[in-house]
Amino acid sequence: MRQIEKERADAEYSIGELAAEFDVTPRAIRFYEAEGLLAPRREGQRRIYTPRERTRLKLTLRGKRLGLTLSEIRSLIDMYEPGQDERPQLERFLAVLETHKAALERQREDIAAQLAEIAAFEKRVRKQLGGRKRG
Repeated sequence: MRQIEKERADAEYSIGELAAEFDVTPRAIRFYEAEGLLAPRREGQRRIYTPRERTRLKLTLRGKRLGLTLSEIRSLIDMYEPGQDERPQLERFLAVLETHKAALERQREDIAAQLAEIAAFEKRVRKQLGGRKRG
């Protein structure tokens, strides 16, 4: 059995347990639920999370750390079906990663250009300050 599927199928988690395990607030978990990333079972006002929902939360948080949008995360997670061919999901994930990496590379170039411009202005201003007498 795969790592992701090793948990007992009948395991249940409360929102508080998941919040503590993943170091997020219950409010964040409810937000991901509202965004369609999680769909816990309800017993009255209580939310009951299954291993499937726990895995979806883990993947959501991993996607956020990578800088993916919730829409990108949702489309990738929705493609996942245990026991099915993972190739389409992996190919889509690779495409999303490549797009995101290209955007970050452009941002890095923009930041480098801005830092060079700031350094040039600092040099010019320091030169002007050095050439003036203090009152």
